[in-house]
Amino acid sequence: MAPSAKPSVSDLVAGVRRGDRAAVARALTLVTEERPGHSELSRAFFSDQGKAHTVGLCGSPGSGKSSLINRLVAAARAEGRTVAVLAVDPTSAFTGGAFLGDRLRIQEHALDPGVFMRSLATRGMMGGLNATIFAAIHVLEAAGFGRIIVETVGTGQDEVDVAEVVDTVVCVSAPYQGDEFQAMKAGMMEIGDVFAVNKADLPEVERAVAMLKDALSLNPLRDGGWAPRVASVSALSGKGVAELCADVEAHRVHLAASGELAERRRRQLRRELALVISGLLTRDAMSRVTEG
Repeated sequence: MAPSAKPSVSDLVAGVRRGDRAAVARALTLVTEERPGHSELSRAFFSDQGKAHTVGLCGSPGSGKSSLINRLVAAARAEGRTVAVLAVDPTSAFTGGAFLGDRLRIQEHALDPGVFMRSLATRGMMGGLNATIFAAIHVLEAAGFGRIIVETVGTGQDEVDVAEVVDTVVCVSAPYQGDEFQAMKAGMMEIGDVFAVNKADLPEVERAVAMLKDALSLNPLRDGGWAPRVASVSALSGKGVAELCADVEAHRVHLAASGELAERRRRQLRRELALVISGLLTRDAMSRVTEG
């Protein structure tokens, strides 16, 4: 193959399965921007569904999700896990791509071969999630990443959709500006498996943790009998991060032991198929309008 030639779909599939970072990056571009060949790639990696533990981080802007992800990635690497991060960013009105982009996220892990990071544009999707998020996850699963973290755009009530995409939902809040009340109003109390109150060095943390625990005590257990956990953490100092990681791992173990993991994977599949069908219908309608 000539140096300037674009790799074929079969070449990309093979490269992704070898863990080649360039192949992974190109495959993600094809499936998330729906370029020629994206359907073939999506079909090739569809069977890789469920190979990784997927974790979603949601919370309002300013709660410190990105800084906390830095800590979670470092902790996972210390345990020998490979980690991929999909950071959902607002769409640029000029380029149609992710507004913030990769350069502003987890740069301290940029040279680590066991870490891969990609920003995705919302492209107007409700829920703060890209319609091709599932295809991107399958690419990363095929590449062998054991844990995939999805960071939502932080749009309050709309980002509850993350619960239909990942295995474990971590809701992040900060102990000021009524953030704990925002979590209750936004429906996150119903979707969160683990709650992280960030900025644990602030004096308001104990009150925020107590309020969350009181509110959660009024809700029934999650499917499978899981009782949501609350952790106070500091992304700045690292305080409480080990406990948060233990809570996330405990939830993963619980899902597998209770049978709830299989049910969540079925819900994810239904959501993925609904998005695919919706996309096909939308493209067909748009083409008919364009053709007049």
